[in-house]
Amino acid sequence: MRRRQFITLLGGAAAAWPLAASAQQPTVPVVGYLSARSPKTDASVLAAFRQGLSESGYIEGNNVTIELRWGDGRYDVLPELAADLVRRRVSVIATGGGTPPALAAKAATTTIPVLFVTAGDPVQEGLVASLSRPGGNVTGVGTFFFALGPKQLGLMRELVPNADLFALLVDPHMASAESQAVETEAAGRATGQRFLVLRASSESEIDSAFATLVAQRAGAILVLASPFFFTRAHYLITLAARHSLPTMYFRRELVEAGGLMSYGTSTAESYRQLGNYAGKVLSGVKPADLPVIQSTKFEFVINLQTAKALGLTIPPGLLAIADEVLE
Repeated sequence: MRRRQFITLLGGAAAAWPLAASAQQPTVPVVGYLSARSPKTDASVLAAFRQGLSESGYIEGNNVTIELRWGDGRYDVLPELAADLVRRRVSVIATGGGTPPALAAKAATTTIPVLFVTAGDPVQEGLVASLSRPGGNVTGVGTFFFALGPKQLGLMRELVPNADLFALLVDPHMASAESQAVETEAAGRATGQRFLVLRASSESEIDSAFATLVAQRAGAILVLASPFFFTRAHYLITLAARHSLPTMYFRRELVEAGGLMSYGTSTAESYRQLGNYAGKVLSGVKPADLPVIQSTKFEFVINLQTAKALGLTIPPGLLAIADEVLE
């Protein structure tokens, strides 16, 4: 081979090397994250979700990308957001903020794996066939907030034992909250407790609900689990303070924002588990082979500054069993 022919051949091969190397680069998987809440309210749970992903070997910006979609407390936009992630051809859809985004994602695809964190019963809500054998393309984490109403009621009654009437604030779009209201009423009425059940799915309805419970002289209020209520945390906390109402919430973040008390499963742990499941699916595990995780870590949080502002003294027994007391 002549020298000029050899140089030309070598130059052509070298030019082809970057193309060959590019063709061999693995495609970075994309995780779709669909939440009924907002970027601000989901900052902490997203951090937990990313932690779970990293524990499974997937680090955002390195070997996985996350596409975020937000409902901001509006359930009507979730189907289109889910459809957008399907068109994006994500590898898995993880949902946050209860059942509505999970149902929207499930309706949008039968092939892309869908992972959820939900407060209700995933079987009754139609997400999975059973907890141990989910079937299909859907599985996730069940926080079972609907079963915590009696415990929340018991804690609140220790704080305000002389309150004759308790109010329950329910998001009518949340089937799990309706179930929780039924469970809570049944537990309370067994001991003679009276209840006022109020429903709200907008700020104006929240205003009306508070006007009603003030007029009826409710002694305390339990805000039942809802992504809508979570996105309106400061609105609820402001109203509770304005009317000097002791209030029990469902997540610690609302107490950190100025609410009085909360009792519920650890949100951070639930979303870490969700991220871990997302990593397993990206590694090839089928959702049908991943049983629904049942959260077992609970948190009871008290805000002493809010109690003082309401003129309340927290009984020593409650302080002793609290997982965290904010001062």
